[in-house]
Amino acid sequence: MIQSTKTSATHNQLFVGRDEPILDPEIPIIDSHHHLFDRPPLCYMLDDYLEDVRAGHRVVASVYLETQAFARPDGPEVLRPLGEIEFANGVGAMCASGAYGECRVAAAIVGYADLRFGDQVAALLDRALELAPERFRGVRQVTIEDPTEAPYRFITHRPPSGVMKNPGFRPGFEQLVKRGLTFDAAMFHHQLQDLIDLADAFPQATIVLDHCGHAMAMDMDEQSRADVFRKYRETISEVARRPNIYCKIGGLGMPFWGFRFEERQDPIGYQELAATWRPHVETCIEAFGADRCMMESNYPPDGRSGGFVPIWNALKHIVHAASPSEKAALFHGTAAKVYRIHLPEFS
Repeated sequence: MIQSTKTSATHNQLFVGRDEPILDPEIPIIDSHHHLFDRPPLCYMLDDYLEDVRAGHRVVASVYLETQAFARPDGPEVLRPLGEIEFANGVGAMCASGAYGECRVAAAIVGYADLRFGDQVAALLDRALELAPERFRGVRQVTIEDPTEAPYRFITHRPPSGVMKNPGFRPGFEQLVKRGLTFDAAMFHHQLQDLIDLADAFPQATIVLDHCGHAMAMDMDEQSRADVFRKYRETISEVARRPNIYCKIGGLGMPFWGFRFEERQDPIGYQELAATWRPHVETCIEAFGADRCMMESNYPPDGRSGGFVPIWNALKHIVHAASPSEKAALFHGTAAKVYRIHLPEFS
């Protein structure tokens, strides 16, 4: 699944803000969530990501997240996601050479798997571990679902309904757990009880909640959005009681939150982003603690709302009062731990 990038505002915001001063430029960052793909109307590949990285923030490594890009066009359906894992592993190998600079892009890979295949997923996971033993760390299966049609305007791979309640899902999930692999969950706030139930059923699993848990507030008035936020805060607190769930801080540039930055044509700076995003970021960090949170660019989907430089500036600005140890956890420590990323400076 990839969030569609068909609006003109996306192209206006995606590459802006590189002239902003870099806040806390010395902080090493492991970008815990980004994508690479070539899917019209937008191509965002390694050169594009490296250009963003070279704009000034010290991104030393990244975690590649699936978008079902570069899947194999034939063969058993359950194995077709291997194509994207092979692609990402190639990117990781290129960047590990040092020929492209300091940043180890795709130092960890989260691929796609349809866990509804149940035990058949074992063959995919074993092959992925053979193909990318130094980088393959887990899978993501997007399960966002909403009774309105609003969010599906921005999705090119619409997830089927009822994925986590499918009889094959938990047997497939168990195959992940047996291999010590992570599960990235992408879902709306009103679905999070399913994640709570999953974490309780598999307390030994490592689960990562993407994008702050997506408070779904599109096309709502101010009062309705406030009601959503109150429910969101309660639910996030309940999710955080499960010690095996971690949280990615980001994804706030997507339209689902109802901030409507994607409708803007003027450049949006970090201070405006930070002011709008702060309540949701602080909610998650307060609930999970810095040692269970990791910062993400979610690029390029978050490019609807701001450039790569302003997005990282906004995240840094929101937590400027945090202690050095908390900032270390947020910007690289938690991601390194969860995705087993080993870099000399963190050894």
